[in-house]
Amino acid sequence: MMRINLLPHREEKRKARRNQFYALLGVAALCAGVIWFIGHTIIAEQIGQQRDKNDFLRQEIVLLDKQIAEIKSLKQQTEALLARKRVIELLEANRAETVHVFNEFAQRIPEGVYLRKITQTEQRINLTGYAQANAKVSALMHNLEESPLLDKPELVEIRAEIVGGRRLSAFNMFVNIKREVKEGNIAAGKGKAK
Repeated sequence: MMRINLLPHREEKRKARRNQFYALLGVAALCAGVIWFIGHTIIAEQIGQQRDKNDFLRQEIVLLDKQIAEIKSLKQQTEALLARKRVIELLEANRAETVHVFNEFAQRIPEGVYLRKITQTEQRINLTGYAQANAKVSALMHNLEESPLLDKPELVEIRAEIVGGRRLSAFNMFVNIKREVKEGNIAAGKGKAK
């Protein structure tokens, strides 16, 4: 005899499929939650490690900035000391220069030329004085040009004046001091200092 199942089997299958779907949905949600938690934990750990690295780098940068500031101050002190040393070397090398310049003037000034004022600014000397004639000023310039210590005499002004009842030529000129050899020695000293 045949048995006929009159129970609503389709509805039971639907119900079973629905339960199975919800179970799979729950398992998928649980898996997604676990994956999210693991991912979040890993990312949070990496962020923490990166923050630690950043903090370490900031601390090292602060230390390096302090060291750089110290190095800059040391460089400035070194440059100041080297500048002082150069000045002292220059003064030492040229300390007898004034004596030599006056000796040159004594040898090179022709008769009939009288100096009123001598002013030196670095390597440039300003001569102001009187001469009996313009030719004497010309002779003075020629003599200064031949000097091994003096160079490039430059006449600024010459004019006729009456001084003590006599007609004289008042002049103003510049002349340079040659320091090539002495400064070359100092430049060599600078190269050694560097």
